[in-house]
Amino acid sequence: MAQRISRAKQKVRGVRFGRPERWQQRLPSVLQTLYLIFNEGYTATSGAALQRRDLAGEAVRLTRTVHRLLPDDCEVAGLLALMLLTDARREARSGPHGELVPLDEQDRDRWDKAAIGEGVALVTGALSRGRPGPYQLRAAIAAVHDEAPSPEATDWAEILGLYDVLVRLVPGPVERLNRAVAVAMVHGPQAGLAALDALADESKGHRLEAVRAHLLERAGEPEAARAAYESAAAQTLSLPEQRYLQARAARLLD
Repeated sequence: MAQRISRAKQKVRGVRFGRPERWQQRLPSVLQTLYLIFNEGYTATSGAALQRRDLAGEAVRLTRTVHRLLPDDCEVAGLLALMLLTDARREARSGPHGELVPLDEQDRDRWDKAAIGEGVALVTGALSRGRPGPYQLRAAIAAVHDEAPSPEATDWAEILGLYDVLVRLVPGPVERLNRAVAVAMVHGPQAGLAALDALADESKGHRLEAVRAHLLERAGEPEAARAAYESAAAQTLSLPEQRYLQARAARLLD
């Protein structure tokens, strides 16, 4: 992964935007690369650290540069907004010993309000200018989370509606997995589990099992949930994620 990230950073740095008509040809791959760098920085896929702040910070810096070059491009604004709205939770994502703190347990007073304000302004402006693209929709979802004063106040119906639009544009397994969580929050864990079952043949890995475990726990099936947590823990290469999933499994033994 480190080599992939290094190559991605070199790719972005090596981009030379020439004539305006060529920008749109290069832009999708540039944005995808920046998104890859940010995601690896925000949640490292392996190792002892939950986050790699250097990568996330570099991704934000480079995306700001692209936004300065293309201030009227709504997807560039959407990606920058998404990064800011997501990274705003950085300080609350881990405990004193580096342990993972899930979104619904985070201290929202520790979220970066300035970053949230900037991100909301960016995505609001982008959405007002035309048909939304995938990055704008992801940013809008992040904004709904960030603007909720508590987990209970989160407007999951709005989030589900945004995911419904997103999966029509990008019907990938990650988007559909996230939508399944929203389905569960709106219609209950059994509905979410049914949505997960539809993904079984195309989505693999620890995230699918972790979501399944959480929904099984909510559905009152502790033994099945514990097995799914243990399966997820065995598949991840991130030590903080592994410890978190193992702790959730152990809690169900009590």
